[in-house]
Amino acid sequence: MFFKDSPEHAAFRAELRTFLDAELPAGDWDMRNDRDAMPPGGEAFTAQFRKQLAAKGWLTMGWPASYGGSGASYMTQTVYMEEMSSRGAPGAYDQGVWLAGPALMMYGTPEQRDRWLPPMRTADSRWCQLFSEPGAGSDLAALQTRAVRDGDNYIVNGQKIWTSGAQHADWGILLARTDADAPKHKGISYFLVDMKTPGVHVRPLENMMGTDHFSEVFFEDARIPLDCRVGDENRGWYISTTTLDQERSSINRIVMTRSTLGGLIEWVRANPAAYRGRQEITHELAERHLEFEIGRWLCYRVAEMQSQGRVPNYEASISKVFGTELQRQMGVTGMRVLGMAGMVEPGSPYAPLQGRVERWALAAPSYTIAGGTSEVNRNIIATRGLGLPRD
Repeated sequence: MFFKDSPEHAAFRAELRTFLDAELPAGDWDMRNDRDAMPPGGEAFTAQFRKQLAAKGWLTMGWPASYGGSGASYMTQTVYMEEMSSRGAPGAYDQGVWLAGPALMMYGTPEQRDRWLPPMRTADSRWCQLFSEPGAGSDLAALQTRAVRDGDNYIVNGQKIWTSGAQHADWGILLARTDADAPKHKGISYFLVDMKTPGVHVRPLENMMGTDHFSEVFFEDARIPLDCRVGDENRGWYISTTTLDQERSSINRIVMTRSTLGGLIEWVRANPAAYRGRQEITHELAERHLEFEIGRWLCYRVAEMQSQGRVPNYEASISKVFGTELQRQMGVTGMRVLGMAGMVEPGSPYAPLQGRVERWALAAPSYTIAGGTSEVNRNIIATRGLGLPRD
């Protein structure tokens, strides 16, 4: 692969930057890069911004033309996500478009595609992913939410947790156990759930930053129509694994680091007297910069493999581990650079970088858990990448 943009990608990158300069609010927008923050205007701004992305065809650019997309290459999509994430643009990563949409294209019926794909394409539906449970996160196949067939419906009971954006979602992607006696990977089915279904209860979870990006979702005799099951009964795990690899291969977690790193570098340059004789600070910032470049190219490696028709597996896990560990380390570096001032929350006139480092330091450790823990991904790298034994 080439370590620079093609002329086509360079032009697209310039177009994206011009659009973002014009459409994002002025001010320190980059501090909103962390997933637990909301943009100015909250959900209304996000909905309007997603409509703009949809009107330009960017929201579903990676979809085949037959489904209303433009068939953009994986590398083009990577450039898009890199620019959007580096500026903290809301709504660029859409769980319906990136997760449910491809599942429907591969496993859905024509009727299901006609029903759910158009609202995704026009940004008229919002989605969440109902996978993790209190006892099934890293070991997702251990999930216990039950879906029991009852005529033309399934009756669902159980609990999901750490569901991003559930309180704002119209639809959810649900994994539920439909055969309790089957081996745990083989008794799971894949459903699309109307979040307004009677018996579906969403309870937001407020974290220590005072935000409620995550929710827990309870199912109490919720009836899901048969035509909301995607693919064959008990084959949902194999649909979901494609979804998980897509989630772990995104470049957004790397470029989210860039704006915070840039802010810290500018802070040190603007306050040279405070860092005179502290050469370890400049060395640490240099290390983070090198790691950012390494992480960026690990993500590009995944995109290049996809462009060649190959399915990244342990390669996606390498990218995920490196990216989220870098995010965590950026929080540590930020606190070392700013000292106790780095603990001041946003909104205070005494907060360096408008409190960005305080938000980052609190949020970043969770990134090593969400989307597959570092430990689980290291096991994938060890067994599938290095061929090491499981025991």
